[in-house]
Amino acid sequence: MMSGKALRVLNSLPGPETRNESPSKGNFMKAFVENSNENFEKWQTENPASVTPTPIINGEVGTAVAEVGNSEVEYIESENLNDIEDVGTSLSTLLARLDAKDWVLVCEALNHVRQLSIFHKEAMLEMLGNVVTLIVKSLKSPRSAVCKTAIMTSADILKVYSDHIIDSLDPMLVQLLLKSSQDKRFVCEAAERTLITMTTWISPSLLLPKLQPYLKHKNPRIRAKASMCICRSVPRLGMDGINAYGIDKLIQIAASQLSDQLPESREAARTLALELQTVYKEFNVPQAAAESGDLVIDSWEDFCQAKLSPLSAQAILRVTSVSKEGQVVGC
Repeated sequence: MMSGKALRVLNSLPGPETRNESPSKGNFMKAFVENSNENFEKWQTENPASVTPTPIINGEVGTAVAEVGNSEVEYIESENLNDIEDVGTSLSTLLARLDAKDWVLVCEALNHVRQLSIFHKEAMLEMLGNVVTLIVKSLKSPRSAVCKTAIMTSADILKVYSDHIIDSLDPMLVQLLLKSSQDKRFVCEAAERTLITMTTWISPSLLLPKLQPYLKHKNPRIRAKASMCICRSVPRLGMDGINAYGIDKLIQIAASQLSDQLPESREAARTLALELQTVYKEFNVPQAAAESGDLVIDSWEDFCQAKLSPLSAQAILRVTSVSKEGQVVGC
């Protein structure tokens, strides 16, 4: 018969199912999942008619698994989002869920914002301002999962509502510029893609005045991102739009960034200057020919010297006198 001491030793040994697993890790994961489930069940109890939450983070399909340690986090692309079954309930609880203390529930609510904007644009239009305010709150979150989900939500909102969001854009814009300028790569890249979406879907005549103040921001990275946004927006004005907006205003913007600290700012300024030179020549020569028999008009050089300081004019002319061939043009 086995002695009591030997039996106690045997019982203390790890079983086959646990020998290869760290006890502390197992306890942590168990507590973490139980806590997430408890929070979700509490939300379901308080909102019994709510829709099933969309899976947002790494894990089994149909589950909401929280971000743990250095685990990679996966996010739902817009084209993979499905419609919401109970739109009324989702709308009525949306603002409260976006403002929740539980970050998992906030991410779920952010994905519901994306679904509602894509599939039920008109239904969310009246509360859009309040929704944007809470998206901005999530953009400021120190938790990367919340922040990136909010960035992806911003992209869908900008694409779907475009000019309808212009009155609420300022706080979102500053956060996107900040996030696109930070060191955390996956957040930075998501914010950059969202800025591209912004310049694609919002009218440049409305967006340019919003961007201009950031060209003087103390952070050179933010200045660079703003310069690149302006560079992408100006061609969308078209020739007539550029002339209506004012080539003189735009050439001053380009000149101010040619000597900026970061190469991204300077490259965006060079690209913008070349675009403006092309528009100036193509627009003014036909206009002059139509209005009079001669083609005596102000040259590009004369225009730059008249609208800019001597040093700025010299810098612009140096850039635009170089052949476009071989230059890296793009923002």
